[in-house]
Amino acid sequence: MSTPDTPDTHTLEKELLEFLEGRTGTAWDADTDLFEAGGLSSLFAMQLVVHLEKSYAVAVRGADLRLDNFRTVRRMAALVTRLREPAGGPRG
Repeated sequence: MSTPDTPDTHTLEKELLEFLEGRTGTAWDADTDLFEAGGLSSLFAMQLVVHLEKSYAVAVRGADLRLDNFRTVRRMAALVTRLREPAGGPRG
């Protein structure tokens, strides 16, 4: 469940797609492999890490820095969602 300051996955995807379109001038699909399509370089991926950390108050560290977590907007949104969960996983 999301609150006004914790966007759900769909909202995260929409926000990330808007950010990417603004930065690249290209409209992307949430499932497009951004590296394969030439939309991201490894340098831009690091800029994305900073954007995610600042925008969503998460810390992307260690194993989470794998390029696979940044290949698609859907994967980035899933990463942010997971990183925002309380330690021990979601409650419910």
